[in-house]
Amino acid sequence: MDEIINRENPQKLYLQLEEIIKKKIEDKEWTVASKIPTEEELCKIYGVSKAPVRAAILELVRQGYLMRQQGKGTFVCKKVISEGLTMLTSFRELMLEAGINFSTEVLAQTVMMPTDDLDIKLNIPENKHVIYIKRLRTVDNEPVLLQEAYIPYHICPPLLNEDVANNSLFDIFEKKHGIKITKVKDYIEIIYLNADESRRLGLSEGSAALLLTQHFYAGDTQIMYMRSVKRPDRFRFLIELERRAA
Repeated sequence: MDEIINRENPQKLYLQLEEIIKKKIEDKEWTVASKIPTEEELCKIYGVSKAPVRAAILELVRQGYLMRQQGKGTFVCKKVISEGLTMLTSFRELMLEAGINFSTEVLAQTVMMPTDDLDIKLNIPENKHVIYIKRLRTVDNEPVLLQEAYIPYHICPPLLNEDVANNSLFDIFEKKHGIKITKVKDYIEIIYLNADESRRLGLSEGSAALLLTQHFYAGDTQIMYMRSVKRPDRFRFLIELERRAA
């Protein structure tokens, strides 16, 4: 029998659903590579709206329990990184191989309302404003990486007036505003460029590229979501892992 969503429980609905789905996967009731019910089916099974279903699935995709396939559905997958490993990183803003000197062009630095899944990705109400920063990284005048950052406006309003072309967002957060980044979740996948991405990177629309999505936290509070699209033919992302001491 399926577990029940308890509406008297102070825990948010999407967190309850996330735990239910995770338990089904860990108990092998839903096996690796199997397709899970659609969002509409999950809404009917658990008597909730689409918002908590989407939030639960998105978080489990982030954690490596689920994988979305365009036009096919959502599938159970193995976790990529074991719980005994942790990212070794100095929280540098651009994760390219060492020794690469780049320049930055700021394409946008403004305020917007959340669109698509942004409210879920940032864990904020959908009526809250977001600071949007879009930058193009070039090496020897050749576009290499298109980067978009989304920050809940209330986290750091002065960011709208900061020099984000010549300063790291990390340095602005930590050194100027005392917001210390304590955790980053990174996800890498292959995507196919849309019209704007292909134009900015000098590639044909539909070309394959690398996508790095990052979720930045200060304690338990998510302070930024960043999306970086990189040409596949220039340089590499660098991620190191080390085993956490017992």
